[in-house]
Amino acid sequence: MSNRLANETSPYLRQHAENPVDWYPWGEEAFRRARDEDKPIHLSLGYAACHWCHVMAHESFENPETARLMNERFINIKVDRQERPDLDDIYQHVVQMMGQGGGWPLTVFLTAQREPFFGGTYFPPDDGYGRPGFSQLLLGLSDAWQNNRAALQQNVK
Repeated sequence: MSNRLANETSPYLRQHAENPVDWYPWGEEAFRRARDEDKPIHLSLGYAACHWCHVMAHESFENPETARLMNERFINIKVDRQERPDLDDIYQHVVQMMGQGGGWPLTVFLTAQREPFFGGTYFPPDDGYGRPGFSQLLLGLSDAWQNNRAALQQNVK
């Protein structure tokens, strides 16, 4: 079963077309759904030759339980940084301003108005490497979105 990336021109995006994640390409459809459902956006930027992009895809985006969390609690957007260097440049700078090093895969959480409130790069499936596990991160950010949005808004860059 394919997601919305199956018909994209980018080979990188098509690599994710069979993920159980309900991916959207960058576009108004995703932002409209985020507004309508009052959900935050999970933005993932990467490129075809990126080793850690493939690692995170295998560990998290191909995992049915992680994909279920992503689909239930977020609107998920996948971007090929080689096709959209403008978006990569914006969100790399934002993540660096948040105190993270930047790099790929770039993982950014946004409001439906495209305002980033949290970001980083690779997140392992479980806590490790001094980073939270991706599922734990999803649960924590989703809980904050539902119960303490004011605190998240303080992080908007």
